[in-house]
Amino acid sequence: MPFTLFDRSRLKLKSITERISDFTQANMVDPDVPVLSEHPLLDILADRILKAQERESTVLWMLSASVIHNGNSPVLIKLMEEGYVTHYALNGAAAFQDFELAMVGGTMENIIRNVGNGQFGLWTETGEKFNTAIKEGYHDGIGFGEAVGRMIDREHFPYRENSLLWNAYKLGIPATVHIVFGCDAYQELPTFDGAAAGAASYTDFLIYTQSIMNLEGGCFYNFGSRTIGPEVYLKALAMSRNVKHRHREKIAHFTTSVIDVLPLEGQDIHETPPKSDPRYYFRPWKTILARTVADGGESYYIAGEDRKIIPALAHKIRKNIVA
Repeated sequence: MPFTLFDRSRLKLKSITERISDFTQANMVDPDVPVLSEHPLLDILADRILKAQERESTVLWMLSASVIHNGNSPVLIKLMEEGYVTHYALNGAAAFQDFELAMVGGTMENIIRNVGNGQFGLWTETGEKFNTAIKEGYHDGIGFGEAVGRMIDREHFPYRENSLLWNAYKLGIPATVHIVFGCDAYQELPTFDGAAAGAASYTDFLIYTQSIMNLEGGCFYNFGSRTIGPEVYLKALAMSRNVKHRHREKIAHFTTSVIDVLPLEGQDIHETPPKSDPRYYFRPWKTILARTVADGGESYYIAGEDRKIIPALAHKIRKNIVA
């Protein structure tokens, strides 16, 4: 290769015990405390999940890292235990934050504090353990999410009770991880193996796509993921529809939702905005809310914070408060 590669052995790593975490276990949402919301769409989203459960159709939630570091994991775990959500999909940052919370009880360092001195992301214990889990999973032929959950289980991490990946591993429910190279802190470390991580995450993509095969009559809800969520969903749906079409079957009648903070009040979310509109490049709109449900599905958008929306939606599901 004619290009010089960065030498990761030159990096100076510090112990995780020296890092200040901005989020800790103490900030977790209590799943047993009802969170009430009068947002009219929550009734509909709860109803669609209950109907999907009756049909034994897929209910897949895509989660950005904010969902984890806003403390929603106890609520998500309970929904999984009760059978309302059949598959969680996470980006790489969400998975790593879940892992750190299980291992040391804190996550999410302050970028402003650490990027100036070149220390951001360069902490040893959690990153090295995480990368070991990925490599072991790759060698054993299992997916990224399962490998991380297995490591948490085997090592008896002290804060694992609130780990989404550990609980999914215990329950045998898919919690897949979909990474982008160069985006996550654990990838900075010399112990990161790109080939192993790519293979493990691709295994998870195939697990994810198999779940999408059962999306007819089901639900796909995207919480805060603006690129990975829409793009992984789009490709998996295309592959699944390709197979279904050959058997004269369809994946057309299902419910999608996007929960994000972008204000879209007064917009027709079922029509893709023109390219002249900057919101055209807000992928969840055109991909999840418009294009992929055009053949018979339905879609809904909620502008709000996941720490408020997720517990409120869970409360409505459990109480069978339906539209």
